[in-house]
Amino acid sequence: MAREELIRLTGNTAGPTCDDDDCPNVYRTRRGSFVVQGDASDAFTPPAGEGLVEIPEHVLREAVRALGW
Repeated sequence: MAREELIRLTGNTAGPTCDDDDCPNVYRTRRGSFVVQGDASDAFTPPAGEGLVEIPEHVLREAVRALGW
């Protein structure tokens, strides 16, 4: 799936300036699921085929506002 196919929920309002889309972000897919971009985390070892990312609280709050929740 290409980034262009996703609905970007964060990073569109006031906040830190990011170059080359390298800031933590939350995206929504056409299927209604979410893709989260953030720093890789080693908090624990996830099951095979899964990964962990760490994103700031303000990014999640922005995503919730964008969804109107």
